[in-house]
Formats: sequence, structure tokens, C-alpha cells
Amino acid sequence: MMAIKADYHLHTSFSGDSKAPMEDMILKGIDMGLTSMCFTEHMDMDYVYNRPEEEGIFELNTDSYLYDLIQYKEKYSHKIKLLFGVELGVQPHLRKKLALYTHSYDFDFIIASSHLCNGKDPYYPDFFDDRSDEEAYREYFLSILDNLKAFDNFDVYGHLDYVVRYGKTKDADYCYEKYKDILDKILETLLEKEKGIEINTGAINYHLRDLNPCKDILKRYRALGGENITIGSDAHKPEAIAKGFDRAARILTDCGFQYYTTFEKRMPEFHRI
Repeated sequence: MMAIKADYHLHTSFSGDSKAPMEDMILKGIDMGLTSMCFTEHMDMDYVYNRPEEEGIFELNTDSYLYDLIQYKEKYSHKIKLLFGVELGVQPHLRKKLALYTHSYDFDFIIASSHLCNGKDPYYPDFFDDRSDEEAYREYFLSILDNLKAFDNFDVYGHLDYVVRYGKTKDADYCYEKYKDILDKILETLLEKEKGIEINTGAINYHLRDLNPCKDILKRYRALGGENITIGSDAHKPEAIAKGFDRAARILTDCGFQYYTTFEKRMPEFHRI
């Protein structure tokens, strides 16, 4: 039996990088014994596409997504709670657009994510060209601080060290201490704004030593008084739902967390691990 019964980072075919039908995801979650699932489809306005054929794939058709979700919420209401979430790609110049968008829908949960750093996605190798991973990682973390100054209508910040998934050395030489000066500012800012973070088990697919964020960031967040923490698989297909959740539970317990968080109508609820 899994200690964690809620997956709060999920993508379906409404996200440009997934082909999974929403109903297939729901049925898998029910089969796994989850009590709630929050879909967090990608909305990345002004994403910079490296491939012309992908233009616009991360701009969510929110009305279509919500329409389908409402149907399935009703159909499976006796088996699982389904929540209406979104994963927002934050960039400072989008402040007004993001504010308007987030006030246009009654989301249950909003993840803020940094997919683009100064107009480039670390997913693409050219982000790391002609410089060390450390230089690239520092630029990425500094950009999160810029995002936090610009926008704060969200509940948790997603995969804080997403950038290490794609570095030339990934997280082999990466640790919290090396970037403590910036990471502490990020965590302190999140706490000042009463925002949480997520532990994202999608890192497993990238063969990292740690999940995202790394264990020492989680420890530091807890030491600073942080309690709001959601768990998300970042699944883009049914077989990845809740992947690594037992490991996440152990890590959270080791870091001093006794509870994990879910959200409904933007309000947190705490569940014992």
C-alpha cells in the first residue's frame, strides 16, 4: 500500500508532449488505489519552439480540457476525486497575461514552472553550449528569482532544479551547497509569499541520483519552516502515474516532513505520510 494517495502533476493529450487519453490516465490511477488525481496540463505562453512543426503545442485549450474533465469527474465521482489544475510556464514579461489567465478559471491547483530561462529551454542542448553546467544552472536558478518577483498567483513551484535533468553531467557534480546563495533566496521568497514546492518523481526517467528537487533542498525548505509540499509524478502516460511515490515518501520523512499536501479550490489540505 502506497503512503501517498494523490498524484498532483499529470499530463494528458491536452498537453503538447503527451498522447495519453485522459480516461486512460484516470482508470490507471483508480487501479493503483489513488484517492485523488490533479491534472496539470501545460500552459506555456510565448514558448520559444526550436522546431517549427511544434509551434503552439504548449498553449492549452483550457475550455476543451475543462469540458472533458467535468465529464470524467461525474463519471468516476464514486471512485476517485479529480482536480482541475494547470502547470504554468512563468516568464517575467508574461506577468499581466498570466494574471488574467489564472483569474479566468476556477482552478483547484496551479503549479508555476520554469521551462524557459531567458528564452531558452534547458531541454535543448544548446542551452549548455560553450559553458559549464554550473554556469548554466546558476543562470536558471537566478531566472526563478526573476519569475517570483513578477508573478505569484500559484500554489507550488514545480521541479525547482528541472535544469539538472538536461545538463551535460546531469546531477553528478550538482548539490545544494554549490548554489546555496541563490537557492536560499528562492526558498525564502516562496515562504514569504506562502507558496509551496513539489517533489517531482519524474526525475527517475532521467537517471538522476536524486528526485527534483534534490534532497538537500527539501531539507533546507523544511528547516526554514516549509510545510506545503505536493507530490507529482509528472506522468505523461498511464504507466508513469505515481512512479517512485514510495521513494518520495521515504525522502520526505527523512527530511522531516510528516505530511504532504493536496489542493482543492486553491486551499491546501494536509495528509499524514
